[in-house]
Amino acid sequence: MRDVEGDDSMTIEEARPGDAVAVPTGLKRMVVVLPTYNERENLPVMIETLHGLGIAGLEVLVVDDNSPDGTGDLAEALRAQYPETIHVAHRPQKMGLGPAYIDGFGRALALGADFVVEMDADFQHDPRTLLDFRHWIEEYDIVVGCRYMPGGSVDDRWSLPRKLLSYGGSIYSRLILGLRVHDPTGGYKCFRASALRQLDLSRVRSSGYTFQIEMSYACQRAGLRVKEVPIHFVDRERGQSKMSPRIATEAIWRVWQIKRRY
Repeated sequence: MRDVEGDDSMTIEEARPGDAVAVPTGLKRMVVVLPTYNERENLPVMIETLHGLGIAGLEVLVVDDNSPDGTGDLAEALRAQYPETIHVAHRPQKMGLGPAYIDGFGRALALGADFVVEMDADFQHDPRTLLDFRHWIEEYDIVVGCRYMPGGSVDDRWSLPRKLLSYGGSIYSRLILGLRVHDPTGGYKCFRASALRQLDLSRVRSSGYTFQIEMSYACQRAGLRVKEVPIHFVDRERGQSKMSPRIATEAIWRVWQIKRRY
């Protein structure tokens, strides 16, 4: 492992494959924020999988953007089944990933969360990585799942153009904004509640792909301590992806917007 100190006093440390991981036993509340839009096929499987991890204090907050497939109603049924650990927020319409997360972060903090997780509901992020997150968040402000570090990877089924677009987007945003995390476009993160409170989330305006980049930039400017953990990112097996080349290429000029705003 190595420490890297930068201009904004943010410390980045990399976890290596094989690093020992033990889940702490203290009962601290870890709230997983799951934004959903047409995730009816994935949501019940995801809830069952998260409960099966055996992480003490783990709760789930579903933030549904009025999914036409009935995901919101299904989330309510799951909440009735697990009233102590499932929470549901209903939003009036599809308003973008960024606003859904910002809404979810505020609600998770209001619930009294000690740690707040952002992750996809479609299993592109392996839920078992939360075991690593729960371990390392005891020592760091943020733990980040990283595809582009030793031990990290993406699905072998990705086409070469998709790989180039994803990896190129990370390099591009790192160059323009001076980011030191290896995967600034990644969306699998765990925050200490105290770290989220240090960020002025009202300034975060990105709604889509660039939300992750803007959050990475805001964290770096705040000088937060970051642990990078290697992850394998897979394609979804159920449901339809919301990512498109248009959304990804839009980030090219939105990165400059972020730089100007800050």
